[in-house]
Parts: sequence; C-alpha cells; structure tokens
Amino acid sequence: MTTTYEFKASLWRWDVHQGVWLFVTLPNKITDEIDEEYSGLRAGFGSVKVSVSIGETTWETSVFPSKEEGGFILPIKKAVRKSEGLDEGSTASVRLTPID
Repeated sequence: MTTTYEFKASLWRWDVHQGVWLFVTLPNKITDEIDEEYSGLRAGFGSVKVSVSIGETTWETSVFPSKEEGGFILPIKKAVRKSEGLDEGSTASVRLTPID
C-alpha cells in the first residue's frame, strides 16, 4: 500500500566542494514509517524513490537517510526553489509519496 505524506519543513543548506544544496528533513514519524515499509526496496546510499509536490511543482527524486539529521532528507532542486519562491530558511509544504 502506498501512502502519501504531507508535512511542513524549513529548507536548510549543505555546503560541499561541488556547491550548495538545500534540503528539508522529513519528520521522525514519516521517516520511521518509510524506513519500515521500504527497508527492502532501498537503492544506493539507502535512498528511497519518491514523487514530491511543493506548491504547483511535482517531480521525482529520492530521500536519503542522514545520521546528522536523524532521519530522511529530501533535496529541493534549484528549479523547484525558483518556481515556488523558496530559499534557505523558507518553510515548504511538502506532499511526498514513495514509489515502489
């Protein structure tokens, strides 16, 4: 059974030598449910494929486990941030569905 999750989260910045990435951290309850439901379906780096909507923008990507953040993290690509007027510190309303 595929579940769609909805939550609000603030965008935070991760600087690496390849550039700057912005992410949101999934709430603990959602992380726990995805972790349990999709533990056998994970791809590289423990990722889980998802369909995501923020505002009018929908795309497919993956969420990744992060020990530092204590849960799954979701990268918010530049095109989405631009079209939805988001930046570091902005709060995004996220609709996320894992893809089998």
